[in-house]
Amino acid sequence: MTTSTQAVEITQIAAKAAADKLATDVKAFDVSERLPLADVFLIATAANERQVGAVVDNVEEQLLRAGFKPVRREGEREAQWVLLDYLDVVVHVQHKDARELYALDRLWMDCPAIQLPSDEPDKVAV
Repeated sequence: MTTSTQAVEITQIAAKAAADKLATDVKAFDVSERLPLADVFLIATAANERQVGAVVDNVEEQLLRAGFKPVRREGEREAQWVLLDYLDVVVHVQHKDARELYALDRLWMDCPAIQLPSDEPDKVAV
């Protein structure tokens, strides 16, 4: 099983939207071989609860513009770890303390990483 083209598209849009709201340490993992529930986990860190909300809102807004609507949104009240479920892609926006505590990166580190727009080298015009 491999990640679908649509899952990669959702991941790229969500990663850019998170970065636009200054989320840090944005990473995506291809979990399709390990989980039947999703193809990709996208994880982003926010410095505080307000920023968690801003990142989540922007990710959802940008994906809605692209025609993707989440089937579930959880964790909004506490704003420590908000999950947006797009079936093929699950977006996790975590407060920096929650990111350190739950260490999703460590849990999924043996899954292939997906290259994100922020990972690409800057193109310099010559």
